[in-house]
Amino acid sequence: MAKKESSEAAKKIAKAEKEKTSKKPSNKPNVFVRMGKAIKNFFKNSKGDLKKITWPGAKEVLKGTVVTIVCIAIVGVLVFLVDLGLTKGISGLRTVAENRTTTTVAETTTASETETTTAGINVVTNSSTTAAQ
Repeated sequence: MAKKESSEAAKKIAKAEKEKTSKKPSNKPNVFVRMGKAIKNFFKNSKGDLKKITWPGAKEVLKGTVVTIVCIAIVGVLVFLVDLGLTKGISGLRTVAENRTTTTVAETTTASETETTTAGINVVTNSSTTAAQ
């Protein structure tokens, strides 16, 4: 009996190997035919889905439109205010920076020696002494 079982197992193995090596003819149609059927089914299903849609009435559309326009206006005003604030803030910082550099240059100029001409007389000024030439 063991011999009979082993011969049946060998037959199954041989059959499986034979199936692997031999190609079965495909029952599927050409890829283009399958693609055409898929596209046809897609549009058929889409048409059925469009029939199931309940469209909103005129009042609902008007409400939605008004809400959308109001929201856009509010966001527009907020963006404008933020932009205006940032512009003014940057302008203020730029003015402060220019005033600081002007003040620093003026302090540096008065602290160092400078020559000025007054009625044909050259006056050399130093931060601590004044001498006439």
